[in-house]
Order: sequence, then structure tokens, then C-alpha cells
Amino acid sequence: MSKRDYYKVLDVPRTATEAEIKKAYRRLAMKYHPDRNPDDQAALEAFKEAKEAAEVLGDAHKRAIYDQHGHAGLEAQQRGGGRSGADAFSDIFGDVFGDIFGGARRGGGRQVFRGADLRYELDLELPQAVFGHQVEIEVPRLSECETCHGTGSAKGSAPVTCETCGGQGQVRVSQGFFQLQQTCPRCRGTGTIVRNPCDTCLGQGRVRRTRKLSVKIPAGVDTGDRIRLSGEGEAGRNGGPPGDLYVEVQVQEHPIFERDGQHLSCEVPVSFATAALGGSINVPTLDGDVTLKIPAETQSGRVFRLRDKGVKPVRGGSRGDLFCRVAVETPVHLSAEQKELIRKLEDSLKAHAARHAPREKGFLEGVRRFFAGSDEDTPQSR
Repeated sequence: MSKRDYYKVLDVPRTATEAEIKKAYRRLAMKYHPDRNPDDQAALEAFKEAKEAAEVLGDAHKRAIYDQHGHAGLEAQQRGGGRSGADAFSDIFGDVFGDIFGGARRGGGRQVFRGADLRYELDLELPQAVFGHQVEIEVPRLSECETCHGTGSAKGSAPVTCETCGGQGQVRVSQGFFQLQQTCPRCRGTGTIVRNPCDTCLGQGRVRRTRKLSVKIPAGVDTGDRIRLSGEGEAGRNGGPPGDLYVEVQVQEHPIFERDGQHLSCEVPVSFATAALGGSINVPTLDGDVTLKIPAETQSGRVFRLRDKGVKPVRGGSRGDLFCRVAVETPVHLSAEQKELIRKLEDSLKAHAARHAPREKGFLEGVRRFFAGSDEDTPQSR
């Protein structure tokens, strides 16, 4: 019986990468695995076929022969004693079923472990966030032990090869039809055992220390933004790389300004006389005070826009604006004379209410219409 094309078996194109071949084999192996298909001869044959195709296409040398000469070329190579692709397929097989069944991956023999990432919350005042800031922080973390240089062994001694895994960091475990690789339970993947532990780190190879770091905060950051400091996390184990430190920004509330993205807003108190007659007032901004002209007859709640007085976003773009919301301030602690003057002004204004207080007149008329309509809807008592 002639063999099917290996690319068709795995359902991959002839240009497929090693990762694509591995993924295709994983899918078929899970589907046709004998443990999932007991007493199914067709599934067993499909599983063997997929395994054979992955073994050939997963080895660069065998794949080159197959692409040029097909199945006949592979058979001729086997008769001639060509090199075996068992090691290459073993890597594919180990990666696939190590992932499926929770086994550990190998990393050049023994396992190495990357250090953990750390998170640091940094409180900033609004001007610091808007214009940028340089700050020093102290971060507690696990660092490499300076006494044993991360080996975990006391001075004058060194870790010994783990007898259980032979220094590989992994052991083979038989599970029915397969042999799986798992992390060595004795050395926990390091491949070595510490017989004479270091007094400083007690054999761990790492100690907890507080490190001072200078962090440059870019202008325009906002609450929730993160700054990544590569390699400033916890030290790795067994020669592994360190993790990263993520500085998370928290911008504190400001007594005057509220921030909404790239824009700022504030409430500006304006005297009754200035609001009625017009004038100029000083308005604070993060760049210093500016003069804002208030037109006559300005009502409370009116908003004035000061362009380019907001925040320049950290990811680029134009600077935002500052929105000033007017709050007409009612005079307090009035003298008898001042109260009398206001009463006279009030009497004068009431004489021409429609002209001087159109909003009040419109409001009162609306109230009257509302209650008049309510009276019409109410049934008359007999």
C-alpha cells in the first residue's frame, strides 16, 4: 500500500514552519490518541501515520530528502545508514506532550527559571504627571546572593549533580503507551543538589534586599499608566534571567484642577459686580496665572476655554485645553448699609423684571403653566 503525502497527512502547506508542523501534529495526536480511541484500529493507524509524518517533516535533513525525492528517497537513505532524526522528533514529541500532560520543558539540559515580575505603585502630584518628574524609589526584591553568587552553596563547596535526574533537571515517567518528561521532584529542575548550604541565603541562592532606583517619569502620564524597567524584577534561579519591574502611576487629586485625559477644568469664583458689569480676573494655570476677560451679564455656570493650557499626552498629540467654569459668588457678611443698597437695587430690578431677569421670568411662567395644567386635569368636585 502506497504512503500518503506527509504534508497532506498533517494538512499543512509545503512551506510550513517547524512550529506549524508541531501544531498540526499536536492536533492529530490529541484526536487519534489510542487512549482516547480504545479498540479503534483506524484511529491507531491515523495516529501512527501522523507520528511518522511529523518525524520526517520535523527534521530538516529528512525533510530536504523527502521534498526532493519523496518516500523513495527516505527509504534509500535508511538503507544507506543516513543520520537519524530521532533527536529532532524527540524535541517535537516532548514539547507537544509535555504541554498536554503538564510536563516541564527542557532548557539546554537542566531547567532555568526567570525571575518574577514586580509591581510598584507610585503616587504623583498633578504637575509632576503633566510635566514629567525624576523620582527615587525603594523596591524590596529577591536578589542574587553575593556570598555564593547564586549557587546556594557555602564558600569552598559547589552544588553536586542530582542523582535522580543525572543533572538534566527532568525525569522520564512511563504512562502507558508513552514516556513523558517531568520536572525532577528532588532538585526541582535545577539538575543539582546543595549539600553544604550558604549561611547567607540558606541554600536558596537569593536573598531579599531593598534596591534604590531612579525612575524618569515622562510628561503626560495619567493614572493607570505603567513604566517598565527591564531586568529590575526578582533575580532568576539556576542562571535564569531576572524579571521586570512595572511602576504603576497613581495621580493624586488636585485642590484646584480636575483632569479628563488631556484636558483640565476648574471652577472660577466671580463677584456679583464683575459678572453683571464685566471685567478681568486672574485665573491659575499649571504654567502660571493668566488674565481672563469676563463679559458683562455673565451667568453662573458659563464655561470659558483657554487653549493649550491642558496636558500634552504621553503618547503624542496636541496639548489639551483648560476649561474655566464661572461661579458667581454671593456676597456674605454684609453691613446694614450694604443690605439696604441691595434692597434698593432689587426693587429697581423688579420694576422691569422681564428685561433684567429673563430666566427668572421664564421659570415663573413655566411653573404657572404647569400648575394651571394640573388644575385642568383634576376632576371638579360636585
